[in-house]
Amino acid sequence: MIIDFIVLNLSYVVLCHWANLQDTPFYSKQVWFLLNLSFFIVVYVLGSLHDKRVVYIDRVLVHLVKYVMLHAVIFLMLVSFIDALPPWKAILYFYLIFVTALSVWWIVARKLLKWYRGKGYNYKRIVVIGSGSSGASVRLMEQLERDQGYGYHIIGFFNDEPAPNIPSYKGSIDQLENFLSENTIDELYCAIPENENNELQHIINLAERNAIDFYYVPQFSKYISRRFEVETFGTVPVMSIHPHPLNNPINKMAKRTLDLVISSIVLLLSPIIFLPIAIGIKLSSPGPVFFRQQRTGYRGKSFECLKFRSMRVNAQSDSLQATKDDPRKTKFGNILRKTSLDELPQFINVFKGEMSIVGPRPHMVQQTQEYSELIDKYMLRHTIKPGITGWAQVNGYRGPTDTLDKMEKRVEFDVWYAENWNFMLDIKIIFLTVFNAIRGEKNAL
Repeated sequence: MIIDFIVLNLSYVVLCHWANLQDTPFYSKQVWFLLNLSFFIVVYVLGSLHDKRVVYIDRVLVHLVKYVMLHAVIFLMLVSFIDALPPWKAILYFYLIFVTALSVWWIVARKLLKWYRGKGYNYKRIVVIGSGSSGASVRLMEQLERDQGYGYHIIGFFNDEPAPNIPSYKGSIDQLENFLSENTIDELYCAIPENENNELQHIINLAERNAIDFYYVPQFSKYISRRFEVETFGTVPVMSIHPHPLNNPINKMAKRTLDLVISSIVLLLSPIIFLPIAIGIKLSSPGPVFFRQQRTGYRGKSFECLKFRSMRVNAQSDSLQATKDDPRKTKFGNILRKTSLDELPQFINVFKGEMSIVGPRPHMVQQTQEYSELIDKYMLRHTIKPGITGWAQVNGYRGPTDTLDKMEKRVEFDVWYAENWNFMLDIKIIFLTVFNAIRGEKNAL
């Protein structure tokens, strides 16, 4: 936060000297004071981001935009009161410098902090408590241990059912009291069902007695990842769910605008890109250039998904997934799949509004019928438009879903994306997709 303050003032000094504003009302003690006063008001309202350990880069950038916009509103209101409103160009240049410098600092700071924590410093010692066969505690530990840069060390895991396969397992909940008294613990996460009131109250008392921060993990389905807020009516806590981000018309418009801009650029360049690929397909095997297949789209409606044909024409294309050494693939088609160039015609689907650049990958209609009966919350992935790329794909869940476990993980990532969408997350996924395509992906078949 101190460096945020320094970045703000350096941006002001750089602008004033670079744009020769020393002889204008903008370069004065009053404006400088109001600039910093606005900063402290913003820190008071939005400064909590720096306290969070688990924050993705896209969330950091979204928070930064709110941070700078609120500062601009407060600052311009204050300077207008003293009749020192600077020229609009000076304001524009200042915030361009400020937002650029602050975004670089925030991203670098998060990376440095994760690196520092990954070395074993600045960590929280935590205990996780489960009960019975509940999976919430195990999923929580998987998330906390997923990245050492978050700075969480799981010192102990307690569960009434033995869990010898979990290294941090220390025994049943009855042994918790002695463990807390003998070890230094910072935070305690409790994932036992709320109907076990006596045991839950006992654990809260233990946490308070040992000066440990207590957190309760609700027993939601693993596919429900939306953010909840706790309100109170008197002494009764009530949890309210945040609305779906893409139910907001502005968010929906922003996503559609991004789709139209990118798909229009690709389609304008299509004669240069598509023609050599079409010739290669025709030379590799007889048949059409495009492969057309009915896939499940938004709200479960089917649509005709386009791809460059990478296989010989066969009768199993709508029922059998491709495998690594699939004999149906042509040599040229194998190259298209490895480089993801076979997906390019889907920009036509995006332009038509049937797909989005980013979203859950559309599955064959037959797959949708099968998996909707096997996987809980499977159809939640269809609450948004399917995409050319998605959050599951950039997290390694690309390619064939030959086991139910792989499909479950893909669904988990897809539903998380639908529940936590923001514009910068789409930008991040697009960047990672391009990077992975250049680097090459082992799951690309």
